[in-house]
This record gives sequence, C-alpha cells and structure tokens, in this order.
Amino acid sequence: MSDGAKDRAKAAELTALQAALAAEHAAVYGYGVVGGRIGQARRTEARAAFDAHRASRDALTREVRDLGGQPIAADAAYALPFPVPDPATAVLLAAQLEERVAGVYADLVRATTGALRGAAAAALRGAAVRAVRWSGQSVAFPGLAEQADEGTGAAGTTPSATASTAP
Repeated sequence: MSDGAKDRAKAAELTALQAALAAEHAAVYGYGVVGGRIGQARRTEARAAFDAHRASRDALTREVRDLGGQPIAADAAYALPFPVPDPATAVLLAAQLEERVAGVYADLVRATTGALRGAAAAALRGAAVRAVRWSGQSVAFPGLAEQADEGTGAAGTTPSATASTAP
C-alpha cells in the first residue's frame, strides 16, 4: 500500500471514529433523558445502557488520540427527535438511540481493520441487541437500515440551538 493510500485509509478511519464518538456523546445525553423518564421496571436496563455508552465514548476518545486526532467534544445539549414526557416515549427514544448508534458503528466497521474493526463490530452488536430489547423488534442487518434515515444527527439527536451556551 502506498503512503498516499495509507494516509487516506487513516483519515477515513479517523473520520469514522469521530462520527462514532459524536454518536456516543449524543447517546449519553439521550440516556440522561431516558433515565429521567423511564419507569422503575426498566431503570436498571437504562442505567446499564448509559454506562455502556459512557465506556464506549471513553474508549473512542482514546482511539482518536492514538491516531493523532483531537477528539470531538460533546455539545452542551442536543435536540431530541421527539418530546419525551413519559416512560413510553423514553423507551421509544432508547430504541432510536440504539438504532442510530448501530448505524454509525456499521460505518466504523467498514472503515477499519484488525482489532479496531472487531471492537466496532462488537459495539454494533451491542447496540443492535439493546435496540431489540427496547423496541421488541429487530432488523435483518442492524446498522444498515438506519442509513436511509437522513435529517437527524448522530444517534438521533442534533445539537440544540443553544448547545454552545453554558447551562
């Protein structure tokens, strides 16, 4: 592989890592909302998902740094794809967060090789399993169906208009 091809592959890998990191930031934020609205019966499940996304976010931050990149920072706030006033919509949000994260990890699988690809595939599988648990439905190819959805940011949230202002 030529040096130019290696540089392009590294740049593509770094771009996909940054996208996954942005999705994890959004998922952590989204699960903060889910946790505040979810019913008691599913609170433990929401906490486990929140913790999984925080761990993934931290691992991706390290990977970006290892490739010489500056990890993308989380926005101060994200606009949710729909209002979340109750436990039922909290469950819907959790499912959508996982579906969107799966899509970003599918991109990361395509952009990477070796151990990083294996980690991305494991993260894709984890998000797909959580999406099924939240929604009660599965898709044939997790992470690919979500690619057709346009107009929302990573993990189904977009930075809010006031994201850069301090709370």
